[in-house]
Amino acid sequence: MLCKQAFVGFVAAICVSAAPVTAAAEQLSGSELKNFVVGKRVYLATPFGGEFPLNYKPSGDVTGDGSALGLGKFMAPKETGRWWVRGDRLCQQWPTWYDGKPSCFKIRKTGERTLNWVRQDGRSGKARIEG
Repeated sequence: MLCKQAFVGFVAAICVSAAPVTAAAEQLSGSELKNFVVGKRVYLATPFGGEFPLNYKPSGDVTGDGSALGLGKFMAPKETGRWWVRGDRLCQQWPTWYDGKPSCFKIRKTGERTLNWVRQDGRSGKARIEG
């Protein structure tokens, strides 16, 4: 259990950015949100200068890979979970990451290939998207 708590804290630390959501950002919801991420790879910015890639597959699977960030010391560095859109939120659930609990995010498109996210617990950050 201590390892899982350490992992959750570590992932929260690498995924959190102090960047505020800008007023010019476009809030996405429903089919707009789904079309923005489906089949694409989202790179979450980390405070350490690295990126954490998440690949949102059309099948509803999402894969995450923290190998390049050295996360293997704290957890399984790669995992495949599920993603879905619920109203104005992008949700995902991992088998072991975040103790297997679902988490949902509001996504604001800040450019053609950039976004800001805010998780339901208030944590927020930036990302870029490719694909």
